[in-house]
Amino acid sequence: MHSTLVRVQNVFGFFTTVAFCTALLTALSVLLIPQHPRASIELRNVQVVKGRPHYYSPKKEEYAHIKFDLDADFTSLFNWNTKQIFVWVTATYPSSKTSSSAPPSQAIIWDTIINSRSQSHPFNPLQLIKSATTPTKKSSKAKSPTKKKDPELEPGIIRLKNSKPKYQITDISGILSERTNVTLEVGWNVQPWVGALTWTLPEGMEIGRWKGVKGGKSKAFDMPPLKGKTASSETVVASGGTPKAAEASAVI
Repeated sequence: MHSTLVRVQNVFGFFTTVAFCTALLTALSVLLIPQHPRASIELRNVQVVKGRPHYYSPKKEEYAHIKFDLDADFTSLFNWNTKQIFVWVTATYPSSKTSSSAPPSQAIIWDTIINSRSQSHPFNPLQLIKSATTPTKKSSKAKSPTKKKDPELEPGIIRLKNSKPKYQITDISGILSERTNVTLEVGWNVQPWVGALTWTLPEGMEIGRWKGVKGGKSKAFDMPPLKGKTASSETVVASGGTPKAAEASAVI
């Protein structure tokens, strides 16, 4: 007869094998679920201001403050294996005014995390035990009619109008004014419960039943020239160290 230790090892080995196979099937099953994300982003306002990167810095740099409209539908990215989606907006612009061979620079101006329903309301066994043991009180009020689901409340729907950026951007050269051919792009990262991370599929690209994003890129625009005061009497830094917009320049 097998000893207790051998039996425990056999049971544990069988359990890990079943768990691994279940996780593998779960991760592969999402390839059968269609994905067709859509995003539309437009520039509303851009300002270039001058300020100090921190309180004691004598050096002044130029910062871009970009406002935008975002209309996106990422509901198709949510399935039973989706934990959350990380969405961001990047500003892409030429790294140099003179050299066209240098790769473009990218800076994130806004981001957010969209949780799935299971992540927003995780399973809590203690809550079930509490609700089962607590006597329910009968209410004399009539039951309210069931509310219809609002499509905008579905996870993955983003509606932003004239949204302020979370982050003002600067350049290693300290100069952003009059930069040309600047675009805004939407990107995302799907974080599953089990399996590999998936990233933005460019428009026109398809992997099985997964389609690339439809839209997700703004029209090219130019940074305005720096005008007005240089905020010499005001420190344009937030409590977290991120420069705020001070005196505004031209508006697109």
